[in-house]
Amino acid sequence: MSLQTRPLSYSLGLEIMGIDLARVDDQTFTEIHQAFLDSNGLLLFRDQELTRRQHIDFSRRFGELDLHEAVPLDRHPDHPEILIVANEPVVDGMGSNGRYIGQTWHSDLAPSLAPALGSLLRAIEIPPVGGDTMFTNMYAAYETLSDGMKNLIKDLHGVHIRGRKAVSAEWEAENRKLNPPVAQPVVKVHRDTGRKALYIGEPVRSFEHMTEEESLPLIQFLVRHATRPQFVYRHQWRRNDLLFWDNRCTMHNALGDYDQSKRRYMERTTIKGDPCGYYCTVTTA
Repeated sequence: MSLQTRPLSYSLGLEIMGIDLARVDDQTFTEIHQAFLDSNGLLLFRDQELTRRQHIDFSRRFGELDLHEAVPLDRHPDHPEILIVANEPVVDGMGSNGRYIGQTWHSDLAPSLAPALGSLLRAIEIPPVGGDTMFTNMYAAYETLSDGMKNLIKDLHGVHIRGRKAVSAEWEAENRKLNPPVAQPVVKVHRDTGRKALYIGEPVRSFEHMTEEESLPLIQFLVRHATRPQFVYRHQWRRNDLLFWDNRCTMHNALGDYDQSKRRYMERTTIKGDPCGYYCTVTTA
């Protein structure tokens, strides 16, 4: 079959229409995989009434799945391949005890030795307004840098620190134990397309062998540059949307732009990527 698609934005993204991900034959899967590469790293599938097993099985066709051992408090108790992305309003309706996942510009599992190839996030319950997620094209971010800047950053490694906003003391204690700082190259070559992409994000604390004070101006410039409006797509979620993004050539940011007394519940599978990076220490002044 030939896929029915429409672009999501000028810079990245395709919606694939008329597909039931619970019933994808080999030919259709091959076309989906090619669309994934051609879309600059973002596919949207609407109206996907999937069981957890169907979500896992489709995801696994792209590669080995992460069991989310780095965040054991956030994974589904019966399906470790599923990461729970949710907030739960408190009883009195004021605020929430949410898992504030992803509210910075980042790529999944960058602070690990096996950064994610892809992530497949399905919206199960969404607030009436807001809860959007933004994505940006990191191919374009790299390709539009000056030659001088490309030369400056070509050998740099960013020190990625796993963290989160508004977390419990229990979560932070577990996080510190399981996730030491990891250095990743600032410029990566995509294995499947051969294109170079910028690999940076707000969780980058510094560049290896540089202090935080020395690193911060360049980190801030690169993140600002990568998230210019012309590179960005903002997704307004609907129930049973499934978004599939390529962490090797995109960054994303889950916006907290919704009433925290309303429930927002999503589930994500994460495809492991190639081993990359190494444990390091943060350089101090």
